Amino acid sequence: MPKEIYLLGVGHSTPFFAELAEACGYRVAGLYHYNDDRTGQTDHGFPILGSFNDLYSSNIEGKNFMLTMGNMEIKREVSRELLHRKGVIPSLVHPNAVISRFAKISDCGVLVCSSCEIHSDAIVGEGCVLWPQVVIGHNTQLHEYVFCGPKAYVGAYIEVYDQAFIGQCSVCISGKIDSIGESAIIGAGAVVTKSVPPNVIVKGNPAKITKVQRGEG
Repeated sequence: MPKEIYLLGVGHSTPFFAELAEACGYRVAGLYHYNDDRTGQTDHGFPILGSFNDLYSSNIEGKNFMLTMGNMEIKREVSRELLHRKGVIPSLVHPNAVISRFAKISDCGVLVCSSCEIHSDAIVGEGCVLWPQVVIGHNTQLHEYVFCGPKAYVGAYIEVYDQAFIGQCSVCISGKIDSIGESAIIGAGAVVTKSVPPNVIVKGNPAKITKVQRGEG
């Protein structure tokens, strides 16, 4: 019998992540929404069992959870709460992803979707999300809760810090970049040719800083 897993976060990507869970051998036993608005409804045939607060008030020890929200700061916060209550957040790697046997992937909360590649000596930290066809080059490290959109390419020897957002179809070029700072945002389709400071948004080809976010400057 497949193991049961519960999805946290109900939205447009719910069926996408439900299919990832199923591809990894789990049965989706139900969903939890951030509030009570949808309790008792269904989404793509999956029952919405309650709110996050309902979940926290129950015994979750040993149960499996998958966090599907796009906000990585919220994902980290919810993950900490689930782990504190002895819930389990397994890493899920799609069967057709190509993972080097020399790569290291955290066993907590990593989601690697279909057709991704993770090359030798790459490190993928807790809570990272790799949408389809992402490539992580050799000797690159994704710290915790990094998001990589579809077809993003992160070249070799790059250190990507916590909660960085790598937009879809962007290219971070090997040999040109040492690091991408914490909470930096790489715009969709950007071609990044130099290191990116924390808390900035970069766009374009070559990518340039277009906005400084909170906490920087």
